[in-house]
Amino acid sequence: MKGFSAIFYKELIQLRRDPATLIVMFLIPIIQLTIFGYAVDMDVKDFATVVYNLDQRRESRLLVEHFENSQFFQVIAEAHSDQDLMQALVSGRAKVGIKIPPDYSNCLQRGEQAAVLVLVDGSDSTIGMRALNVAQSLGLRESLMRNGIEVNSPQVFAVDVRIRMLFNQDMKSANFMVPGLVGIIMQIVTLFLTAFALVREKERGTWEQLLVSPVSRAGLIMGKLIPYAIIGFLETLSVLAIMYFIFQVPIRGSLLLLMGLSLIFLLCALSMGILISAIAENQTQAMQFAFLMTMPSILLSGFIFPRETMPLGIYALSFFIPVTYFLEVLRGIIIRGAGFIELWDEAVILCLFWLVLMALSIRTFKKSLS
Repeated sequence: MKGFSAIFYKELIQLRRDPATLIVMFLIPIIQLTIFGYAVDMDVKDFATVVYNLDQRRESRLLVEHFENSQFFQVIAEAHSDQDLMQALVSGRAKVGIKIPPDYSNCLQRGEQAAVLVLVDGSDSTIGMRALNVAQSLGLRESLMRNGIEVNSPQVFAVDVRIRMLFNQDMKSANFMVPGLVGIIMQIVTLFLTAFALVREKERGTWEQLLVSPVSRAGLIMGKLIPYAIIGFLETLSVLAIMYFIFQVPIRGSLLLLMGLSLIFLLCALSMGILISAIAENQTQAMQFAFLMTMPSILLSGFIFPRETMPLGIYALSFFIPVTYFLEVLRGIIIRGAGFIELWDEAVILCLFWLVLMALSIRTFKKSLS
């Protein structure tokens, strides 16, 4: 233990000279535990629901009210055709679709069985199973109410709720989790790739050479970003191939659209890393900032826990995480077969994220020059 006290004293002085790192070390676990403690909730409620009511009479409206009063179904829109109903589900705007036939009230008034079709988005296995069970329970409850709660009545199933699971009929968890893993893995890899890009220049002593070079700030940032974008794109192709051939997850939509939107997301993630690299003074700080971005991306993006269960403030925070939209793209194209019409808003938002992050990176780098 010779020299222990000298080294110990030296490290204390070093930490005191780098207060930013020390503050981040203490703040990260406190902030993350507070946010994630509220966000992690598997009790899914308020499924976004679209109703296609061809009956529009009192009995059918009562049925819709009973679905809403269960606190599990939140009617967000009314469809006017089968195409409207399916488009809401394919786009991911709705998780449940309810179709009430035109003879629903007539069947109940005649004492006959009335059928109701409930379409459930199976691309999210957690929400899909919960919606299926609740819809079946509501159908049974509606039947019991129609028969004066006489369970042994021959007409006990007055309302026949026919549930059809879409997109993932076998409810395989791999079909839900593996596309999400592709997005999370690609963000982590690309974020850490560029998070150290400028920091390494500072620590290697080549930072001054960059300052005196005739390269513009935008040229320097793009020059750092594009090589990693090429690497990230090749890695995306690799993980998608593993998903398809090893985990047997089929790609139902356009592969070309998936590649194009993946490239936009990669540019977002790489720009985030460049921004971190421009802010951080050393690799320790870069690592901490990258970790600070990684955990929210995993827990708040809808990768594991449904965003619908999160408190309103944390749910709003999830809209500022780029991978939230990329997961919608991945699951939309791979599982639901969505096209550009259903995903154009996610594409626009990812482009805006990229432009904003690039502008912030260039502006922050400008401050570093002064």
